[in-house]
Amino acid sequence: MPGMPTILIIDDDREIVQGLRSVLETRGYRVVTAHDGAAGLSVAGQEQPDLVIVDMMMPKKSGFLVLEGLKSRDAVKPKVVMITANEGSRHKAYAEILGVDDYLRKPFPMDKLLTSVQQLCPLDAEKSA
Repeated sequence: MPGMPTILIIDDDREIVQGLRSVLETRGYRVVTAHDGAAGLSVAGQEQPDLVIVDMMMPKKSGFLVLEGLKSRDAVKPKVVMITANEGSRHKAYAEILGVDDYLRKPFPMDKLLTSVQQLCPLDAEKSA
C-alpha cells in the first residue's frame, strides 16, 4: 500500500485543528499541524504535504502569505484549501489569484470540507486517474 496522503492543517484555533485532525485521520489521512503561518511554512518544507488546509487570519503570517509561499516553492506544490470566517469576496478573489484550490467560509459543514479534500487529495490513486 502506498504511503498515506499527508494533510497539513494551519490554524491558530486549536479546537478547529483538533476537530479537523480527528475527522481526517479516521478517513485514512496522515495529518500534521501548525498553529501560525510561519510555523506552517516550516512544517510544509519538512513534510512536503499533499494538501494544506490554511486559515486566512493567523498570527505571524496570514493565510495569504502562507499560500503565496507554498505556491512559489520549487518543490512539488501542494493543493491548498483556505478556510476563513471573513465574508469579503475580495479575499476570495485574491486567494484565487494566488492559486488557492478551494475556499470555504466558516462555519462550513464538515462534509463540504471532506468532499473538497477527497477531490483534491484522493486516498485511492486509482480513482483519480
